Amino acid sequence: MLCSKMDIKTYMHEVGQAARAASRAIARADSAAKNRALLAIADAIERNSAMLQTANQQDMAAAQADGLDSALLDRLQLNAAAIAGMAEGLRQIAALPDPVGEITDLKYRPSGIQVGKMRVPLGVIGIIYESRPNVTADAAGLCLKSGNAAILRGGSEALRSNQVIAACVSEGLAAAGLPETVVQIVNTTDRAAVAELITLREFVDVIVPRGGKSLIERLMKDARIPVIKHLHGVCHVFIDERADLNKAVRIADNAKTSRYGTCNTMETLLVAQAVAAQVLPEIAKIYTAKGVAMRGCPLTRAIIAEAAAATEDDWFTEYLAPIIAIRIVEDMDAAMDHIQHYGSQHTDSIVTEDYSRARRFLREVDSSSVMVNASTRFADGYEYGLGAEIGISTDKIHARGPVGLEGLTSQKWIVLGDGHVRG
Repeated sequence: MLCSKMDIKTYMHEVGQAARAASRAIARADSAAKNRALLAIADAIERNSAMLQTANQQDMAAAQADGLDSALLDRLQLNAAAIAGMAEGLRQIAALPDPVGEITDLKYRPSGIQVGKMRVPLGVIGIIYESRPNVTADAAGLCLKSGNAAILRGGSEALRSNQVIAACVSEGLAAAGLPETVVQIVNTTDRAAVAELITLREFVDVIVPRGGKSLIERLMKDARIPVIKHLHGVCHVFIDERADLNKAVRIADNAKTSRYGTCNTMETLLVAQAVAAQVLPEIAKIYTAKGVAMRGCPLTRAIIAEAAAATEDDWFTEYLAPIIAIRIVEDMDAAMDHIQHYGSQHTDSIVTEDYSRARRFLREVDSSSVMVNASTRFADGYEYGLGAEIGISTDKIHARGPVGLEGLTSQKWIVLGDGHVRG
């Protein structure tokens, strides 16, 4: 384990150098080699499932002893089904079309040249994440398939789990004849390594953080490299007055209670005043039975007696816990005003049977994912058919929403001529 600041600075510089060299090798690798590596990694993960579960149990025990909060513990935990899902995600990535080298929009110009765009890797991607050992596999797979080298820096709480997954990744790369430095796991938990990584401009092209608000705020402040990120996930479901109320109840239940510690979990439920008295009692019964604490506006509390008074801060809060803020609004315009003011541009959904209102909501709500009659929990790379995701972006750049293969590439202009010169 590294100890001094100089050791870490030198070490991270060496990691960056190796990643830059490996990025050239993986950028020219063909799809067959990349897919062989992905399938070999998936096989290795499944073969080592018992070892990975043991390592994860040790991580969980240490995290509980250190007082890690329930949301982070939820993200840290791996069981047999989750491990199988990691392997399946890698196989899905292998089955996806390779975006690298794709040429689009090729057109002849009056001069006789052809001008178009070619999809190319970003280069070297640094991923910084907390808990979530599955990110190690997802990020490795997506970076590999999209022709990028990756530097992965997981949290200390997932160290043992990440080491097992990293060994599987190295095994898969070697089996496909690719450099093991295509995916490097930072082998120190010292936070100074993060400070170095986010300033390695000559070696790293993009930083992708997966973690809590404090981590991402720090990276936004200190990074000298472009960052693809979302700060937090204050997701909304709006039940319109023209909603099918049976659908509304199912969606309000699933969006909040299917899993509490994820960024696509609903944190605020908005309900049109015209249907609030009909639908809220049924939703409240479900939340009460599942132990979800409700905080509501005065109109909500007049219907749900057990709801505590919501404060202004509640509308801004990503709880990542069994807590829900509920607000009754006059109409869809008021709901969209609330989302614009308090939302985080992550994921917002409307429940309605009115086609015109649904279209307006899709157009006017400025979030990275906007839904009609569906749970916000679908905002996920796996559910969107990306195989996996490296993160979710709420930035207004080339990558927005769940970031999969295409989001890890860019396009460059290409020109095809035959001895053409400009007059």
